[in-house]
Amino acid sequence: MPQWLCNQLMRAYLKKDRRQIKMLNDCWFFYQRRAPADAKTTAP
Repeated sequence: MPQWLCNQLMRAYLKKDRRQIKMLNDCWFFYQRRAPADAKTTAP
């Protein structure tokens, strides 16, 4: 997980900001699904 995302999640959990937590969670799952696909296309 990227450090910036980890920091923002930690901040959102500390503030108990459910909207921000949900949005960041969606970003993480999008990033996680996309990252392996990008790795396959860039590898020779």
